[in-house]
Amino acid sequence: MTETGTGSKAWSETGSEPRSSAGPVAPETRPAGPEAGRTGAEAELADSGSDDGAAPKDDGVPAKDESTSARTAPATTATTATAATAAKKAGGSDRNQSSSLRRALAVLGHVRDHGNGRGVPLAQLSEALGLNKSTVLRLTGPLLDEHLLDRDRETGWFRLGHGSLRLGQAYLSTLDLRSVAAEHLRRLQREAGETVHLTVWQAPGIVYLDKVEDETNVRMASRVGSRAPAYCTATGKAILAWLPDEAVTEVVAAGLRPVTAWTISDETHLRADLARIRARGYSIDDRENEPEVRCVAAPIFDHTGEVTAALSVSGLTSRMTAARVRSLGPVVAQVGLRISRELGSDRQTG
Repeated sequence: MTETGTGSKAWSETGSEPRSSAGPVAPETRPAGPEAGRTGAEAELADSGSDDGAAPKDDGVPAKDESTSARTAPATTATTATAATAAKKAGGSDRNQSSSLRRALAVLGHVRDHGNGRGVPLAQLSEALGLNKSTVLRLTGPLLDEHLLDRDRETGWFRLGHGSLRLGQAYLSTLDLRSVAAEHLRRLQREAGETVHLTVWQAPGIVYLDKVEDETNVRMASRVGSRAPAYCTATGKAILAWLPDEAVTEVVAAGLRPVTAWTISDETHLRADLARIRARGYSIDDRENEPEVRCVAAPIFDHTGEVTAALSVSGLTSRMTAARVRSLGPVVAQVGLRISRELGSDRQTG
């Protein structure tokens, strides 16, 4: 490698003999005396010393070219300012895109909630969302392109498109009741400090799908995968209360055998209890399946609005007093609705 110095001289790595890049150089006249024995490189170092004759300090740091720094400083400042301006514009662009996305989703949500099968007119969207009609039209453009919205050619009203259906189907295909409910069950168990169950309907009874319990408490006899009657369990009655009347008839036909002294064992009392459950939103098993256990349960609905499962909190009667059951009932009902919404249900109450 060749190192280039000041001027037109180039120095080879193996010698200090100067070579001119512009051609041969006339022999240099060297002064007599001590200066005569110096090489060209040494002479150049001596000539570059300070005016007071002190030898230049070789600290290994290249000398700073002040004229170059002076020339590049304004350019560097300008470059930094340009980069800052570009970053600011980029940030503003991101915020604008985020704002547009939120407003477009608001349009989609309003059509979803107020379409009622017919669709929503442009004027209603504009008024409800507080946006100009031109803005609404601009926001609906990409939604129409992706078929998340459709627009009636005659009325001009907006309704959900088949692209929304495909999104919904893709979401539902990934759902698993046990997975969706798992975190809700664990949180409820920590809050209540009692055993929590998740069950599904299997006529004429229920099947335990999951169970979360406190290891410090007395363990319940229930087991995941086992079956139990619907008429004498809290989760069974929570499901049965929202099933068609034919399901109740099927349960009654299968028999209402007393399991404990508190089991409801006749159709009239069972139907009356189911009516009370629908009215308050949760069911109670008051020692009807196990003599020393009380349970409170609530239904879980799927995306079609049909009841498919239930969850419950169960504990010994010494801890699950009647007053505590009444306080836990609304809590369990709300957890059931939260799970239902994750399954695609639009129910607001049981």
